[in-house]
Amino acid sequence: MNELKEDEMMMGIRVIVAAVIAAALLFTGVGNYFYNFAIRRSKKEFLEKNTDLADLPGKPWKDRSEWMEAQSYETLHMTSKDGIQLTGYYLAAPEPTNNLVILVHGYTGKGKDMACFAELYREQFGYHVLMPDLRGHGESGGNYIGFGWHDRRDVLRWIDLMLERHGSQVKIVLHGVSMGGGTVLMTSGESLPDQVKCIVSDCAYSSVKDILSYQLKQMFKLPAFPLIHVTSLICKLRANYFFGEASAIDQVKKTKKPVLFIHGGKDDFVPTFMIYPLYAACNSEKRMFLVPDAGHGNAYWTDVEGYTEQVQAFVRKYVQLQGPMNA
Repeated sequence: MNELKEDEMMMGIRVIVAAVIAAALLFTGVGNYFYNFAIRRSKKEFLEKNTDLADLPGKPWKDRSEWMEAQSYETLHMTSKDGIQLTGYYLAAPEPTNNLVILVHGYTGKGKDMACFAELYREQFGYHVLMPDLRGHGESGGNYIGFGWHDRRDVLRWIDLMLERHGSQVKIVLHGVSMGGGTVLMTSGESLPDQVKCIVSDCAYSSVKDILSYQLKQMFKLPAFPLIHVTSLICKLRANYFFGEASAIDQVKKTKKPVLFIHGGKDDFVPTFMIYPLYAACNSEKRMFLVPDAGHGNAYWTDVEGYTEQVQAFVRKYVQLQGPMNA
């Protein structure tokens, strides 16, 4: 009788162990799938069908590519702290100035996608312009998307490179859109030199965990637990960061730099509500600008005049502007 009970007990243990192993394999497979879907460097075809990313008529983000290619820009190269080869594009200002903006692009984009903002800062504000390709994007190396977390260190190195080029008198603005907005906010919490005067963040997410949880529900109708947690572990193993540590909210709590937070009121890709906890968490000087009718990444094109006025007033407050400037 005792032997029979022991056999039944061992059988039960084997079933439990087998179930645990099967569940672990299942979740590992699912975690790798979502890692490859969102984080591994690859063409993200799902973005082309996403109704939350509907372009305005004429796809105005692409309208400034001809302007960009007509400029005499310089292609720069740099090695990240962890050995990734990075590429950036530098446009000198039309007139001598100490003012410079670093423009940071969004998810799956590239530096030159920021050409419309490069034109704004260079032609209207008289700035030098740097547009880096983030790791895993454009001509830069890297086999994963950092969602701003590792990219913040790369931005710090680009800042150092600009200091070497322009000297200690340079005055730097960081301006990012979408993932670029998250990147500049994550950079804001680091130890920044005095030459970085202010930050403009357009349609940023509050954290990587928050935005991926939101998109998991939006695109797959799935809850965050346990898929986000498993995928986060896979991300740590493959890209060396957890989703939870990549928090723009935690970074802006530490920043001492002035921040302009911008968002579209009809943004369903990085939902508008994410601007509020970011703004609340920021303890430095700050301003919020909402464009009610703008979808994701289209605040500038929805209200060119209002956006320009807001950015102009903000950077003018913290940067002693030189060169041409609209009144």
